[in-house]
Amino acid sequence: MDPDYREKLTQVLDELGRRSRGRSLVPAAPLDGMAVERQGRRLVNFSGNDYLGLARDPRLAEAAAQAARLWGVGATASRLVCGTFPLHQRLEAALAGLKGTAAALAMGSGFQTNAGVLAALLDPEAAGGAPRVFADRLAHASMYEGLRLAGVRPLRFRHNDLGHLGQLLERHGGPGFRLILSESVFSMDGDRADLPGLAALARGHGAFLYVDEAHATGVLGPAGAGLCAEPAVLGQVDLVMGTFGKALGGYGAFVACADLLRQWLVNRCRGFIYSTALAPPAAAAALAALELLPGLDAPRARLLHSAARVREALRKLGIDTLASDTQIIPAVLGGDADTLAASRLLEARGILAVAIRPPTVPPGTGRLRLALSAAHSDADLDQLVHAFQALGRAGA
Repeated sequence: MDPDYREKLTQVLDELGRRSRGRSLVPAAPLDGMAVERQGRRLVNFSGNDYLGLARDPRLAEAAAQAARLWGVGATASRLVCGTFPLHQRLEAALAGLKGTAAALAMGSGFQTNAGVLAALLDPEAAGGAPRVFADRLAHASMYEGLRLAGVRPLRFRHNDLGHLGQLLERHGGPGFRLILSESVFSMDGDRADLPGLAALARGHGAFLYVDEAHATGVLGPAGAGLCAEPAVLGQVDLVMGTFGKALGGYGAFVACADLLRQWLVNRCRGFIYSTALAPPAAAAALAALELLPGLDAPRARLLHSAARVREALRKLGIDTLASDTQIIPAVLGGDADTLAASRLLEARGILAVAIRPPTVPPGTGRLRLALSAAHSDADLDQLVHAFQALGRAGA
């Protein structure tokens, strides 16, 4: 390695550590219930996204195992070569039915999907040379990566501020392709977008509406279909993205859209064209989860009730939870060092609540991002609340 390059890497990493923003990999092996083993300690996991407790559901495990026995552990090639299995087609038909769209396309990770799909939608052959993209400031990093790949600089509107978005749409009118980007449930704040309002603005200004439903799919909306499946907006979102790696318990992602858009992605989305297809066990587990969703109203209700209980407890302790009204609860503590210290204190009390710091969240809003699951027991929730009470007594 070039010595100058090595020195620059070292300097940047040292500076990240000095500012309490360094990152490292720490294994956390699953145990019983929602517990994990991390550095020899048993912790209740409040940092994962297994919202319905399906990640270790034996029905999903059996579906994955059966698919592995029948078709192998890998798809062996791109979907366009020989990697499209009947299983993928069944999965996509179920996804289109779930989201109320004409078609769907299953892909790899959520990050890969957002980045690749947005780059394809903004291809100059279709979007022209100067598309205008209006993105919520708190939209996921994968969306901004897609814009970077497309060479498009977005016009960012204040988080969930439809008045500001409307002003930007008016100011940047005229012919040409316009795209609005949002999440339905925001991954770090746990609040919801005003989807009817976004849809109305998109219609009024002839804009394409793209919504990331990663954290809503399985949890919210009719039978867990997501907020884009609510009657007030059904059919008004041009492309809905979702994942299998959160409430559905597995791995992978998808988009649900019109058949024409699906065909465009099959021909222009580089992240799809040049990637090995979703492995059969992952696809089978996702399909099994979709089949279970309509019968999971009780776990969904428990999840949201548990989240309301935790938010109320945190607010009584004077901890800001922003506008969260979902299973994601930000316990905002502010400074990076204080956030890390709080995470360590909770870990000492048997709670895994990972510190989230810039650049993932804006400066000064470091937080413990709590992600609740229907599989958390009442005792787990009591332990979490007591740990935060101890944190308050410690003055962290």
